[in-house]
Amino acid sequence: MVAAARAGRHALLVAPTGAGKTLAGFLATLADLAENPRDGLHTIYVSPLKALAVDVQRNLLTPVSEIGLDIRIETRTGDTASDKKRRQREAPPQILLTTPESLALLISYPDAAAMLAGVQTVIIDEIHAFATTKRGDQLSLALSRLQALAPGLRRVGLSATIADPEGYQGWLAPDADAASVTLVTGDPGAAPVVEIIVPDDRIPWAGHNGRWAARAVMRSIEKARLAIVFVNTRAIAEVIFRDLWSENDQALPIGIHHGSLSAEARRKTEDAMANGRLRAIVATASLDLGIDWGDVDLVIQMGAPKGASRLLQRTGRANHRMDEASHALIVPGNRFEYLEALAARDAVLAGDLDTDVFRTGGLDVLAQHLFGLAAAAPFSADDIYAEIRGAAPYAGLSRARFDEVLGFVATGGYSLKAYDRYHRLTQDRDGRWRLTHPRLAAQHRLNSGTIVEAVTMNVVFGSGKPGRGGKRLGQIEEWFGSQLRVADSFIFAGLTLMVTGFDGPDIHVQVGRGSPSVPTYVGGRMPLSTNLAARVRGLLNAPDRWTEMPADVREWLEIQQLRSHLPGLDDLLVETFERDGRWFMIAYGFAGRNAHQTLGMLLTQRMEAAGLQPLGFVGSDYMVAVWSLQRVTDPKPLFSPDVFEDELTEWMAASPFLRRAFREVAIIGGLIERAIPGQHKTGRAMSVSSDLIYDVLRRHEPSHLLLTAAWSDARSKLTDIDRLATLLETAQARLTLVELDRVSPLAVPVLLEMGRESVPGAADTALLIEAAALAAEAMQVD
Repeated sequence: MVAAARAGRHALLVAPTGAGKTLAGFLATLADLAENPRDGLHTIYVSPLKALAVDVQRNLLTPVSEIGLDIRIETRTGDTASDKKRRQREAPPQILLTTPESLALLISYPDAAAMLAGVQTVIIDEIHAFATTKRGDQLSLALSRLQALAPGLRRVGLSATIADPEGYQGWLAPDADAASVTLVTGDPGAAPVVEIIVPDDRIPWAGHNGRWAARAVMRSIEKARLAIVFVNTRAIAEVIFRDLWSENDQALPIGIHHGSLSAEARRKTEDAMANGRLRAIVATASLDLGIDWGDVDLVIQMGAPKGASRLLQRTGRANHRMDEASHALIVPGNRFEYLEALAARDAVLAGDLDTDVFRTGGLDVLAQHLFGLAAAAPFSADDIYAEIRGAAPYAGLSRARFDEVLGFVATGGYSLKAYDRYHRLTQDRDGRWRLTHPRLAAQHRLNSGTIVEAVTMNVVFGSGKPGRGGKRLGQIEEWFGSQLRVADSFIFAGLTLMVTGFDGPDIHVQVGRGSPSVPTYVGGRMPLSTNLAARVRGLLNAPDRWTEMPADVREWLEIQQLRSHLPGLDDLLVETFERDGRWFMIAYGFAGRNAHQTLGMLLTQRMEAAGLQPLGFVGSDYMVAVWSLQRVTDPKPLFSPDVFEDELTEWMAASPFLRRAFREVAIIGGLIERAIPGQHKTGRAMSVSSDLIYDVLRRHEPSHLLLTAAWSDARSKLTDIDRLATLLETAQARLTLVELDRVSPLAVPVLLEMGRESVPGAADTALLIEAAALAAEAMQVD
């Protein structure tokens, strides 16, 4: 890494967790500052997590102190005080640790050009967490701006989990020139140890989060020095934390960490962990990147990890050293998740990581970036167009599309330009674009960012009644908070809380008891990766591997093979059977939850047209189930790819998907403000604003660029159209229909999801009775 720096080359370092990537990334900076001491900003480090920026600062200060370097290292994130941010612009440190959002805001200040002109290096940690997302678009545009302000800028990327280094070299490089980036590969180190927990050699039929194994998980925590218990959503974090406490016979100190907790609460947990005051911490993705706590010797994944790269990333948090194997336990939530866990373990041990798909840059992100540039200083459209083309996601941006985005930022577009509120940019005599009013800069900074969270309400503890202060624990989403009433109880921050009153956006609480509800969050579940889906199919078709599996999983597969078929390596198995006066059709697509939900919509729409009287559908990561009053005898036409695009367009236009996607792009693009100084804006108010604008544009300007952006987002993110299209093509070539007299063993898990709410842990007595009855029926051998 130092050699690449001395040669003036950009560099991408791919090395396992614990190999010393962070120090390797910074070493050239420290060497340069030791040899050539200087004031002013030298290096910007960009992290995907605020916690990681703080952690890197802590870990960098030790070697800097021991070397005896007289340099300042500071963080700049959403948690940094405004007066400190102002001082940083006036007297910047030599090394600044930040996030993409804070970097974009920094660039929007008029004094940014002078502050950033001398920057030598930008280091992007966990580059894989950015490149394929809108945060990556935002960061790539910021890098192009930095390169224009500091032409000698050198770019450095760090990652432990990249399957396609060349693709990331291209994303990192100016003008997408992969050859300008030196690839540095670290020694692989000790192979990880990944085990699957199967208490009593039994796996449940249904469920997603491994709650059934809480006692076994607690026993594993008791044997470890320090364990991180990873879950896939914030809601499940609260539930698992509560479950573990109920099994915590030794009263071991356990913490909880997720993105909805207050900055103070998160930092308190991080400090307790770093100082050895905790034995375990229940965490979401808020801790699965880069954090280096050497005392962690065990990682526990509750539920299937959904991807090999994610499992490797989380496993690497244990034994953060090269010469010691990282140790991870997976707790599968159900039988399919057992197969998924086994497939993920195989992939990690084989070094077979998930391949990332690079996206074309979002037009809404570009609009936000252009507005930020105008907030800093007037700009020439020609100069900025050339600069933006240097960002890999926008390398193919046409001048016509750029001008369209610029026109939208300036006036809101053809349908909205009659309204003064959307006139945000104007041209001066030299043809440069500037803000129509200085106050717009402050509004931009208040609303900037590409992560559109649901509107939230503050959870305030200990005040008893509104208006008397209290301690802010964090935030819950407004849609959940608005359903609460005084005296209701819910779980948050690992506590059972009772509502004592409301004060605008604040929910006042005190310690409660009883049977609390669980706050759930929009957009929680992650889909199964294509790589893992293929490996699960492989396990289904490898009977020699079944001997490794628990007895009930082995029996499940054997009876499925006996009574029906097993899905092949590259086919579509479709089963039909009658139950309780309804006809069921199960299609095993292994295309992920989003694709299967969209497929369910498509199938029911086509079945309705065919007179089959569909009643409903449910999709999981592995399959979709549709039930109807009439029997499906020839499923192949229902899976036809013909006119699929037209049907999808018609359905999405009538569904909430497109409106939801439009709301997000309108917020990112600056058309709708999330925050107004001194005011609390409710989710309902934002939705009303969004829906009004959406209806106007659909009626008068259907080609508006934000509608185009919304269509693109809805297709890729909400419906996973590419995977679904592949599934439909497979169905035409290799569809296997099996007509059964009753439910099959593989169909039991998806039938148990019918009609269930999305609240985690909905495993009541009725569900257990239903599972037993279904299982007995499916597993009976004639």
